[in-house]
Amino acid sequence: MLFVGNSFTFWNRGLWRHMEELTEARGEDMGAKTSRVIRGGASLRVLWERTKAKEEIAEGGYDVVVLQGDIPETTVEDFHEHAAIFDAHTREAGSRLIFFMTWSYERLNWISMDEIIAEHKRMARALDAEVAPCGYAWQRAMAERPEVDFYSRDREHQSWYGTILNLYVIYSTVYGERPEALEYAPPERSEITAEEDAWLRRVAWDSYQSWQDEMREGPE
Repeated sequence: MLFVGNSFTFWNRGLWRHMEELTEARGEDMGAKTSRVIRGGASLRVLWERTKAKEEIAEGGYDVVVLQGDIPETTVEDFHEHAAIFDAHTREAGSRLIFFMTWSYERLNWISMDEIIAEHKRMARALDAEVAPCGYAWQRAMAERPEVDFYSRDREHQSWYGTILNLYVIYSTVYGERPEALEYAPPERSEITAEEDAWLRRVAWDSYQSWQDEMREGPE
């Protein structure tokens, strides 16, 4: 599994590390081996033009590529253009591409969470692409428990709650499985309680299923 993204992917020790640790619980020879191509502040255009992502996808023989966009760092038009470029390139390489939907934030607040969700829906329908709806799950989680902060101090990157919810949403999307059954505990430094962890797993699975339902319903 290859993770391609910016600091939203490498924040809090890196999603690729957490994915390896989480999937170890699936059993012997059933866990994910991961790699990454990362560049801070990168949009899809920057990831395509200024990193080795396209070479790694073409030559790495990956089963899954998790591609993290960041619409606030670019424009909607540029997001769609480079999503299509990555989609075609990854299909040609024989890998399964999953777009990692991120979230809105204060520093670049020209686009709302609702608009980010809508543009991912439009992109996914146009390309027949898969999306790990992390930002969508954040929105649902924050509505359920407004007291839980999914942002770090800079109000842009994710807190540990955000990191672990992202992990479970991506897991659900990759494997089509509930994360509840896995014998895994978030890192102690996250200070996420067992009850909160169970809640994050449930929100992740519910969000994944709801997203799938909405995509099957077609455009509004």
